[in-house]
Amino acid sequence: MGGAVTRAFAAEGCRLVLLGRDVAAIETVARELQRGGTEFLVCRSDVTDAAACVEAATAAVDAFGRVDILVNVAGGSGPIGKTGANTTSEEFHEIVDLNMRGCFNTIRAVAPVMIARGYGHIVNVGGTFGMRGRAGRVAYSASKWGLRGIAKSFALELGPHNINVNYVAPGMVDGPRFRDKICGELAQRLGISEAEAAKRHAAGYALRRITTDTDVANACLFLASPVSRQITGVDLPVDGGWAAL
Repeated sequence: MGGAVTRAFAAEGCRLVLLGRDVAAIETVARELQRGGTEFLVCRSDVTDAAACVEAATAAVDAFGRVDILVNVAGGSGPIGKTGANTTSEEFHEIVDLNMRGCFNTIRAVAPVMIARGYGHIVNVGGTFGMRGRAGRVAYSASKWGLRGIAKSFALELGPHNINVNYVAPGMVDGPRFRDKICGELAQRLGISEAEAAKRHAAGYALRRITTDTDVANACLFLASPVSRQITGVDLPVDGGWAAL
């Protein structure tokens, strides 16, 4: 999803600062941006490190003079298919730390810059399991429920400064992780093909199709743009009709 979000904002003419613990993973999309003439900066940054997030925000201001938009798309999935009783304390802590504290740190880092200008859009990419819960995904679900609380609280605190804070909740997003881990586990358990497993997932959604990374990127664009000026503190499911129905 990070690559799709990056390409979508680049297509709108945004100047970008790309953060990642492993900057090598950013190289492919960075080369695309370079070929397309997009102004961008790559920062090695661990979002669970508060000081590193402040350094990245400072680098963004030094490079481009301001921060208008923050999209929090970094995150992890945690244990899959493990009950809460079988999830270790370390597994729970690791994913909650990444998915909750990471977003808290980045918002806290850019908030002073946005407050000073009286403008900003913050989009947190969470998940539908943070809206309905999910058996076998206790740690992940808890982290995304917590992220919703962070987003809503910041929306109330930053709203008087003309800063919108929202939450995008993708359902299952098609890609290697969905096909290999989610569909692979279901296929093995039921003795079916991965393609059939994907169809079974899609059958649970009103639109009968799996979300793509482009769907998520478009939702982020909407909530980061002036056309959503009067929308803040909302949960926007991008799941083909599952969490809200």
